Amino acid sequence: MRDWLTARPIAHRGLHDAASGTIENTPSAFQAAIAGGYAIECDLQISADGEAMVHHDDALGRLNEGQDRLDSMTAEALRRVPFKSTADCMLTLGELCDLVAARSTLVVELKGFQRDNRLAERTAAVLSRYRGPVAVMSFDPALIATVQKLAPALFRGLVAMRRDAGSPSAQVSPLNYVRQALAARPQFLAYRVQDLTTAPPLLARHLLRWPLLTWTVRTPEDRARAARHADQMIFEGFRP
Repeated sequence: MRDWLTARPIAHRGLHDAASGTIENTPSAFQAAIAGGYAIECDLQISADGEAMVHHDDALGRLNEGQDRLDSMTAEALRRVPFKSTADCMLTLGELCDLVAARSTLVVELKGFQRDNRLAERTAAVLSRYRGPVAVMSFDPALIATVQKLAPALFRGLVAMRRDAGSPSAQVSPLNYVRQALAARPQFLAYRVQDLTTAPPLLARHLLRWPLLTWTVRTPEDRARAARHADQMIFEGFRP
């Protein structure tokens, strides 16, 4: 087991608090997580020119001005878009690595599903040069398979939840998902906290001996379930 992955609670999209002006996936949220001694989870989207951008949504609007898709804008244009009510702007993955500078564990989620391998390719290129503790994960095993091929030394995992109509994995057949997951050669699993007692996380933790993260822990009930059934939590809305 990679002890560094599970050593500290992981701040979901950084240690953010919109009420106090600290927005998710921003430099301020990441600095707050580092100051608090937490690991950091963040999200990546692809820009029009193939840069890995630190942002959860695939389009502007919820957190920043505009409505354009991130993959229709260049990285330079996206870096100039401020987050609402803050002085923070969007980071590239390389800028995030420079900011964190190995002071905290990074858990990086590649967004998108069955769409564009450029995000995996750029992530592998950037993180291959990073010397801090870092893990890469995605709902899409095909993206992680690309990371495994290009940067096999990177620690990699799958994000998952109980398979139903609302699950991203429902976009592909179970057989194709299994094939892609095998190609990805995952080394850990991040599973939804509400689904921790289902078969996949139990098998991953107890049979395969993978580190098991759980998301997103927000309530005392979530925290108790995470403590019983997972190795570490990805949390938001409180300080462990």
